[in-house]
Amino acid sequence: MKLLAGNWKMNNTLEEGADLMEALIEGLSAEAVGDVRVVVSPPYLQLPQTVHALWENAHIAVAAQNGHAADGGAFTGEVSMAMLRDAEVDAVIIGHSERRQYFGETDQDVSDKVKSALKHQLIPIVCVGEVLEQRKAGTYLAETWAQLHAAFASVKPEDISDCVIAYEPVWAIGTGEVASAAQAQEVHAYLRAQMEATFGVSDMPILYGGSCKPSNAEEIFAQKDVDGGLIGGASLVAADFIELVRILKAS
Repeated sequence: MKLLAGNWKMNNTLEEGADLMEALIEGLSAEAVGDVRVVVSPPYLQLPQTVHALWENAHIAVAAQNGHAADGGAFTGEVSMAMLRDAEVDAVIIGHSERRQYFGETDQDVSDKVKSALKHQLIPIVCVGEVLEQRKAGTYLAETWAQLHAAFASVKPEDISDCVIAYEPVWAIGTGEVASAAQAQEVHAYLRAQMEATFGVSDMPILYGGSCKPSNAEEIFAQKDVDGGLIGGASLVAADFIELVRILKAS
């Protein structure tokens, strides 16, 4: 499965988000998308208007950028997976490196959120990846697999196929640095092999999530085990995101 997800992060007012979505709808017809699954992930406040805008464009799905594992309770400022499902959101990003870095999310938090997302029929987009020190030390494969193993350790194997994995070389996010296509392929192939050996599952999409843009996407998407991308900055520019869909479709 080919999949391209746009993570808008903490960007865009309601009006700006609506304008971006309008441009994406215009440029990403069902014919233009083809067999690529397209996902947009706006900030919480823009989720309802985005879902509404896509009523007649079911070939584009909507993901939240985060969700709480509990169904409800005294968790001021949080939004539960149950609430997201009720708002007709399709998927949720879990364990993004920025959530781990800035908000202290642990592997256990990620595991709990994955289980809650599946419980409420949301597709988890589970993010894993190494920091620069781990890359330099040569421990990046083990570190990345440890995160992924923890995320799925309590999930039934039959449910794992409903999940999406996003590999984020943390040192390449927002820095202008990009992992080479060969580096991306190495990690993707390793994670897929480990998922097969440990859980008996290898058909879930594995996305690349490190500063992917039209200028480098063709080489990255051509790799055997790269099924698409989790796109940050380039997802905020309609022309760039549309071009990335085109490149992935042709890969």
